[in-house]
Amino acid sequence: MKFRIVIEQDEDGKFVASYPSLPGCWSQGETRDEAVRNISDAISGYLESLRKNGDPIPPAITEEIIDIELEQARA
Repeated sequence: MKFRIVIEQDEDGKFVASYPSLPGCWSQGETRDEAVRNISDAISGYLESLRKNGDPIPPAITEEIIDIELEQARA
């Protein structure tokens, strides 16, 4: 399965990855690649826990890309 994750760099330079469709499912890493590996493990563990407990897998969050017009800064 493929999952769309969110990766952000924190103020300490570490990478924080999350999967918003699974509340509380996040991980981090020193590098982007490490964060991706770690969130993959976190997602797998979360889904396994849901399966063991007979809980449904939440549906994926949908996303939209929107345009927002910004005024040009005046010098």
